[in-house]
Amino acid sequence: MARLSRALLALLATTAAVLALGVGTASAHVSVSATDAAQGGFAEITFNVPTESPTASATSLSVQLPTDTPIATVSIKPVPGWTAATTTTPLNPPVTDDDGNTVTQAVSQITWTADPGAGIKPGQYQTFSISAGPLPKKESLVLPAIQGYDDGTQVAWVDPTVKGQAEPEHPAPTLTLASSAEASSAGSESTTASADSGPSGVAVAALVIAIVGLVTGLIALALVPRSRRRHGGA
Repeated sequence: MARLSRALLALLATTAAVLALGVGTASAHVSVSATDAAQGGFAEITFNVPTESPTASATSLSVQLPTDTPIATVSIKPVPGWTAATTTTPLNPPVTDDDGNTVTQAVSQITWTADPGAGIKPGQYQTFSISAGPLPKKESLVLPAIQGYDDGTQVAWVDPTVKGQAEPEHPAPTLTLASSAEASSAGSESTTASADSGPSGVAVAALVIAIVGLVTGLIALALVPRSRRRHGGA
């Protein structure tokens, strides 16, 4: 019986350790990402919006776009149950887009508002995407955001992240922009990078099954009476 208990403990500990390889710590921050964001290019930019409140639902998200380096073209991907509105700012001086057209104003803010009952409930998240460009020719794009809840509270994700310092409590969503050369290199290596990014769900599951099978065999061996094993050996 003692051997059985030790085997069961080993099974539980090993399985937990393996599963931990594929499970990261979830962040409740509003964050931004894009797979093809390069300086001077166009990209689909996605905001990941979870809820931090254990009781209230998130019902609005306002994102500020830069006005010092305005983005001439912005289009918004529809989200069922949410309405999007934009605020525009005059450009002085105007800019010329890729088609040679003169652009005199640009989107400076986007606000998504949930329809009744469509808010992001506690423990859930929603994504909001835009297609934007040309992106500024700088290393990163800071996109401050205000998250509103149905209890009237707001969370301002506007604190700057300073390299070499601890992350602030409410960091502004920040998107890293690759240079043109980096974007070309990343495109050719994306398949390899994806394969090497970490243990896949299939690999983790296969490893867990192998471990369970091994420990199950040990348990079965421990349950066989010693007298029977001696008789079989004779």
